[in-house]
Amino acid sequence: MLKYIRTLRPADWIKNLFVFAALAFGGKLTDPEAGRLALLAFVAFCLTASAGYILNDAIDRNRDRLHPTKRNRPIASGIVTLPAAGVLLVALVLAAAALSYACLPPSFWAVLGTYFVLTVSYSLYLKRRMLLDVLLIAVLFVLRAIGGACAIDVRVSHWLLICTFMLCVFLGFGKRRCEISMIANEENIRKHRPLLVRYTPDLLNHLLSTSAGIAIVTFLLYTLDTTTLSPFGARKQNLVFTLPLVVYGIFRYAMLSELGTVAGPTDMVLRDRAFLATILVWVAATAAILYLDIPPI
Repeated sequence: MLKYIRTLRPADWIKNLFVFAALAFGGKLTDPEAGRLALLAFVAFCLTASAGYILNDAIDRNRDRLHPTKRNRPIASGIVTLPAAGVLLVALVLAAAALSYACLPPSFWAVLGTYFVLTVSYSLYLKRRMLLDVLLIAVLFVLRAIGGACAIDVRVSHWLLICTFMLCVFLGFGKRRCEISMIANEENIRKHRPLLVRYTPDLLNHLLSTSAGIAIVTFLLYTLDTTTLSPFGARKQNLVFTLPLVVYGIFRYAMLSELGTVAGPTDMVLRDRAFLATILVWVAATAAILYLDIPPI
């Protein structure tokens, strides 16, 4: 069974934690029913995401064999056959659909369906279109956040969604930088993913700088926004004091991307202690600011 579990890429389920953003920033973190619905939404996204990973790995199996780490994936290495992968994909899609239909509102079904359609579009075509590949990945992260909001029926700040989008654009370009640094050889880059050849290091450095700057600015706009009704009132503005953690995390990710020691954001979270510690401290600080009765400064 281990080879089939690996095919699901459970380490990448960490990306679906964006589903819980609405639970935290919508003031529902202490609501048991909202927590249950958010957890079900998380499971539905994990099932759907794994179906997308299987499709993508099946399509890319020959190219993945040229990558230093992706060649070890079950489909690329040949330990999971294409028919078995196809059966697993269909089972995952049906399980996600059944869970959503039975336990979650129709608005969530629409978001999850859109997510799956875009995932398939990415695997079949859009991942070969420069810039659109990264922008679509960022949209998928935003859909996770919107799906979490639909599941528990809360409204999410537009600034928070924009911040999420720009942060994920930054992470996406960083992943491209990681791939180029890890493969190093232009001929192997062209064989693994021809599109990467067009993402030159200089271009990626520029895109990383631009997207990082916009992500930081939109985070500040969210924290200081007084026009959108927030369940936390003026306390939300204290989030501005977590800015040093945000900046450090973004800069460290950019640094590690250029070194080529990690394969992408998920690998960085799991392997780099400083990056992981920064995320955990920011989460703890944010929870304390929002949910403890600390007056705005």
